[in-house]
Amino acid sequence: MKITLAVIGKTEVGFVRQGIEEYVKRLQHYVAFNIQYIGDVRNTRNMSEAQQKSAEGKALLSTLDNSDYVVLLDEHGTERGSMEYSQWLQRRMASGCKRLVFVVGGPYGFSNEVYDRANEKISLSKMTFPHELVRLIFVEQLYRAFTILHHEPYHHE
Repeated sequence: MKITLAVIGKTEVGFVRQGIEEYVKRLQHYVAFNIQYIGDVRNTRNMSEAQQKSAEGKALLSTLDNSDYVVLLDEHGTERGSMEYSQWLQRRMASGCKRLVFVVGGPYGFSNEVYDRANEKISLSKMTFPHELVRLIFVEQLYRAFTILHHEPYHHE
């Protein structure tokens, strides 16, 4: 299985980018993982929130295959602890899907078309985080899940 994290725009904050690079490097030991950067929508000052979400949604949907299992990182999604998340991940890997795609939306979230395409929604926390920081938190939690599945001493519970 391949795992992709699809995000709108580049990671600009240096320390966040460095953290992401570190965990991506660690993840390569366990799984084929990549981050797919989807270009920012241009001229957003002249767009409504709905128009921006729609434009971002079209760009995102164009990168997905019909066979992808799509999981939105969304504040209204299911919350799981790290142990539960690792078990969920193991079930997803055993399900036979070829590519598991996690998606971080733009500043206003997702369009209805993206919600309709998604197979599932996961929440990282009830708290609100900057979108760039969500990327770092997600890759760390993905790494943590793999260390749990491999009975390695990274996670303490």
